[in-house]
Amino acid sequence: MTAQEHRLEAPHRRRKAGPRALERAAVAGYKATSWLLGVLPPGPARAVIGRLSQGSYLAWPARRRSSNENFAHVLGLPPDDPRVRKLALRAYREYGRYLVELMRLPSMPPETVGVLATEIDAVEIKRIASEAPGGLILAAGHVGNNEAVAAGVAHHGLPISVVADDSSFPELYDLLRRQRESWGVKVIAWRNLREIFGVLKRREMLALLVDWGYRHDGIPVQLFGAWTTLPAGPATLAAKTGSWILPIAIRRTPEGGFQVTWSAPIEVPPGDPAALQRATQAMADALASTISTAPEQWYSFKPMWPDTAAAATDLERRAQVMLAGRPDPGPGRGLPPDEADAAVEGTVA
Repeated sequence: MTAQEHRLEAPHRRRKAGPRALERAAVAGYKATSWLLGVLPPGPARAVIGRLSQGSYLAWPARRRSSNENFAHVLGLPPDDPRVRKLALRAYREYGRYLVELMRLPSMPPETVGVLATEIDAVEIKRIASEAPGGLILAAGHVGNNEAVAAGVAHHGLPISVVADDSSFPELYDLLRRQRESWGVKVIAWRNLREIFGVLKRREMLALLVDWGYRHDGIPVQLFGAWTTLPAGPATLAAKTGSWILPIAIRRTPEGGFQVTWSAPIEVPPGDPAALQRATQAMADALASTISTAPEQWYSFKPMWPDTAAAATDLERRAQVMLAGRPDPGPGRGLPPDEADAAVEGTVA
């Protein structure tokens, strides 16, 4: 694997597996909380968890700073503008609502979970999937409720798989895997490349989240008019398997269900760095459109943009290299030492 090649890997920063006792405590805590929220009335539960979520924003300076910077990009305002803080608090409240929904799902019958995504054109999705030469990669962001939508897709008889991290809390991962498979959603560990490729070679659907936070080794794109990166996985997989990418937009409806729409399918010819950049930019544009429609429903609170101007400038340079048909040189490569160091130092944790 050369420095110019994008690797297929978990798009978020992974932690090492915790001690066994911590793992068991996490599983026990998840089960207890899920049971409690399953028996409590949903309205009060959403209010309480929403307030606790907002409290975490207020009490956690690093997370508050990252969230404000993210929503400042969305609104086109300075991070310290009161309107940014107001939107961030709304988003954390909505995140609390999502957590309640997520915890209540295990107590629901599979057929009930399957109809949460009430507004989804399954016939059209089947048509697009049938026309794709390979599989169909559903590229989504942390908006609305991806678990409910995946269950809705499976409810319509469409084979769908999702990629998840099994390295931090393996026992909790196994619990969540079993729950999702009871809804008809197959969960694949991020390191199982054989199965990931197998899903697409069988012309099935693979769901991938693309807004895990900025990483300097992703594919450079513009998001809300500023340079950042999105994971290389979707475009790379599409190019290698002949699959199409379908950017998915999920929005919560006033009735509590979820509306699912999508942009035009993206084709990625193999062996073309420009095609990788253009496809990933198309996903960034679709993500921006989804977020703009309901920014309070976006709950990706990790830093989404680099924290230095030098890193942003380097991303623009790398994008131009790819659009010229040459492989991505990687962060800082080809720059003078001082500029290269400044570009790499723009990486955020």
